[in-house]
Amino acid sequence: MADMGAFRDAVTGWAGGGPGDTARELAQRLGVRVAVLVEGPSDVAAVDALAARRGRDLAGDGVCVLSMGGAMNVGRFARLLGPPGLGLRLTGLCDERERPYYARGLERAGAAQHGFFVCAADLEDELIRALGPARVAEVVRAEGDGRPLLTFLNQPAQQGRTAQQQLRRFFGTTSGRKIHYGRVLVEALEPDHVPAPLDDLLNGLPAAL
Repeated sequence: MADMGAFRDAVTGWAGGGPGDTARELAQRLGVRVAVLVEGPSDVAAVDALAARRGRDLAGDGVCVLSMGGAMNVGRFARLLGPPGLGLRLTGLCDERERPYYARGLERAGAAQHGFFVCAADLEDELIRALGPARVAEVVRAEGDGRPLLTFLNQPAQQGRTAQQQLRRFFGTTSGRKIHYGRVLVEALEPDHVPAPLDDLLNGLPAAL
């Protein structure tokens, strides 16, 4: 039976130049109403983790969280999924430095911009600030990455950087680490300390009809 993962894969293939028939058929069959556009899979992991913590079934609500593989792809995804394509409501997260790409891409697709929430640097940075570097380091050690973190912090290139900068860089040093900690850091948050962009995004997602 088709699920939201199949729709996500179909859209990714469509955005890569493949046919859109499968995505169109799945959107109708699954009742997809909203596409949450984010830059990468670590953002997907964070959104999914917060939804799970709050008891939200996003797929059941007709919401698909999609990694675009970079901010510069927003125009392509907006055309396929927004008013010119499937006619879905678009929302998502973007980094402050990438905001111009989103503004141009959404404008050209005739999609609203007010449903996109801006992270100061990126979502990892927001999560580290919300938890605090000391708590993040505790989480890293609890996940069995204490030794790699210590080795990383002792590198000459990390001297002089703030603890927050060091941790943010650490998460990007090994394949899959950002995705893993996108979930783990959200799970470690206190309920009233969720970063505003992520909190506002989830609060704005509709429940099932």
